[in-house]
Amino acid sequence: MFELPLFPLHTVLFPGIPVALHIFEPRYKQMIGVCIETSQPFGIVLIDEGAEALGPLPTPHPVGCTANILRVTRLKEGRMNIIAVGRERFRIQHVDRTAPYLIGQVETFPVVADDAILLAALSERLLPWVARYLEMLAEIGDTEFKSEYLPSHPLPLAFTAAHLLQIPTEKKQALLATENAVDMLHALHASYRREVALTHAMLTRTPPPDIGIFSAN
Repeated sequence: MFELPLFPLHTVLFPGIPVALHIFEPRYKQMIGVCIETSQPFGIVLIDEGAEALGPLPTPHPVGCTANILRVTRLKEGRMNIIAVGRERFRIQHVDRTAPYLIGQVETFPVVADDAILLAALSERLLPWVARYLEMLAEIGDTEFKSEYLPSHPLPLAFTAAHLLQIPTEKKQALLATENAVDMLHALHASYRREVALTHAMLTRTPPPDIGIFSAN
């Protein structure tokens, strides 16, 4: 168990994923200032109830991700732009609301990943679906995508795939809170199959073809 300052947002952060934040509220300028001075991480948590800014402290979901600050750009009036990266999952045991910002008593919440052979097989099955989905999004946005940049190791792939998937934040939160990597990869595979089909239908206005690697699973 350890103490962690919390930053409630309308976003879900996954381990290994960078996040850019503009810090402008006094309470969060104070919080990030302390984190910079002490070289400590803070926790990003999805808001369960309440507003993100300029109001009472919201109620967060119980599972979040620690964020390590990589870069700080200082602006006028103490505002900051920061780049941070997700490191590890945590689960909140208690929230202290006596400070200007939330402080959680948290415990680390590592993903159970004890079947390496099965995880490798599941990640190999998921990878082409993620690549196809991103190729479709690139086609919609008239941009280029290179699938070789996707990680192949099961956990980095799972966290990257969950981050990239364009689904509601509550569903992303459910992925973040999944205890077992096998369950997470199964859920991601089902989500990507569905999103590829929907995106294909949007692009072509016709049902997607059932061919190649996308018909086997």
